[in-house]
Amino acid sequence: MNDYALLDFGGGRRLERFGPWLVDRPCPAAEPFAPAEPAIWRQAHARFNRASDESTGPGDSGRWTTVATLPERWTIGSDPFRLELKLSPFGHLGVFAEQADNWRWIAERVARADRPLTLLNLFGYTGASTLAAAAAGAAEVVHVDAAQNTIGWARRNAELSGLGDAPIRWIAEDASKFVRRELKRGKAYDAVILDPPSYGHGRRGEVWRLSKHLARLLADCAALTAERRSFMLLTAHTPEYDEARLAAMLAEALGETNEPGGRLSARAMSIRSSDGRELPSGSAVRWSLG
Repeated sequence: MNDYALLDFGGGRRLERFGPWLVDRPCPAAEPFAPAEPAIWRQAHARFNRASDESTGPGDSGRWTTVATLPERWTIGSDPFRLELKLSPFGHLGVFAEQADNWRWIAERVARADRPLTLLNLFGYTGASTLAAAAAGAAEVVHVDAAQNTIGWARRNAELSGLGDAPIRWIAEDASKFVRRELKRGKAYDAVILDPPSYGHGRRGEVWRLSKHLARLLADCAALTAERRSFMLLTAHTPEYDEARLAAMLAEALGETNEPGGRLSARAMSIRSSDGRELPSGSAVRWSLG
């Protein structure tokens, strides 16, 4: 990913470069490690601390401390698109660097398909996967996220990337509810991408818990793609759900609709630091035809 580097990690934190800015953030996966270059951390332009030392979930808010006048928003490149970044109240900036390899894979699957694909991107966040598919020539991408402000962020990324007129539908809706509604409408998709959180809430207060709701959602996604499935991508950052467990869940959901030529693969995601170490960053499961 252009304009990004993981400079160091350890002691439950990570130091990253986003464009010209160095950012120091909490990272539970970095707890078992020791920082390789303690001195470089003093160069951070912004540091995020959670509101409570006991708060470790992805929805926990906190406070940013800055030692430089950072812009309210800035952009970085991730060919072939650009992404707007900002310091959010929850310690996020608008991009998950560990997904970069998945963006390339999505683009390859779309570009190599024997027909223009219609994709569904659930829990779409700020839209990098959506933009990867659109830039590769997807017939349509349906981008779903429960937060209206995040939908707006994703649309700005599309504009920044020259994809403002691309065939993308932006849907602010609970993912599970939207998928069930599409099934009732008789809709079909060629591919589904989903990156569900451990827990969250829909627009109307719907509660999402991965441990309780993922199996049903995967089954519904399998039904949505049963007629013409080209690929599926499932990623997650819930520690109890590693790549083996997620792969088993997706395989079970596909069941009899798993075509003979389908290939399922699973791997641990990570980000490589400047000194070559790997920071564990969730799990990914891919299904593709051919």
